[in-house]
Amino acid sequence: MQTINPKEIAIPKLFGHLTGAVGPRPIAFASTVDVKGNVNLAPFSFFNVFGANPPILVFSPSRSGRDNSTKNTLDNVLEVPETTINIVDYAMVQQMSLASTAYPKGINEFTKAGLTELASETIQPPRVAESPVQFECKVIEVKPLGTEGGAGNLVICEIVKIHIKEDILDTNGAIDPLKIDQVARMGGNWYSRANKGLFEVPKPIAQLGIGIDQIPESIRLSTILTGNDLGMLGNVEQLPTAKEISDFVTETPEISKLVQIGDQNMLHTKAKEYLIEQNVNKAWKVLLAKL
Repeated sequence: MQTINPKEIAIPKLFGHLTGAVGPRPIAFASTVDVKGNVNLAPFSFFNVFGANPPILVFSPSRSGRDNSTKNTLDNVLEVPETTINIVDYAMVQQMSLASTAYPKGINEFTKAGLTELASETIQPPRVAESPVQFECKVIEVKPLGTEGGAGNLVICEIVKIHIKEDILDTNGAIDPLKIDQVARMGGNWYSRANKGLFEVPKPIAQLGIGIDQIPESIRLSTILTGNDLGMLGNVEQLPTAKEISDFVTETPEISKLVQIGDQNMLHTKAKEYLIEQNVNKAWKVLLAKL
């Protein structure tokens, strides 16, 4: 057995041990606004419920281990002490991951991730309409836990309004764990789906995805592709070139035949198959072959 003194190893390695050991962790998909009304949306897996009377949620936006910068979420709740905390289900996990991209301040992650803003009833930050459970919260305290990279900041929130979609309730009016289909964070790129087990979602750390808002409308409004599919497509820095698309079509008889048929739904279905295989580049080549 290894015995480790946390003060004697690098912060990234320590972070890996902590997030690998403590899990699965629920995800707080937190919406906030700054004093100018700019909206920010970001997920945090340092999160849980800490009481029912009063109802308290706590999440922690950590300082960056790379440059010690603070999250826009933290900056916002210090300016406007309100947040919505939206529960993440499997149907939106790819869009949630895309929203974790380090977009510059002022960029609305709702737009980038293709999620819908839903006005809150008692606070300024909007809710995520796609979320099965949405909490409107007042921030009652922000407790810094350190000043160096990797330090957490406890955002202690009191719930002032709860919104629950009726289709996740059982016959007794309680939340059905199978119907809510929650996901939780594990270590590295791994997630856990409560009723299915482990799956992987690459973290968008080293790149700025183009975002769902930059996906052509004919693809974005597809009846075949889901929000998760669009989230994967939006998490690329650039699209394949016209030559790359042409070469791929020429070299892949099955795709060449689909292009000749010209049925958009068939092309979208094939692209979806590539996405299931985590081959986003090929999916894009199929989707753009007719545009």
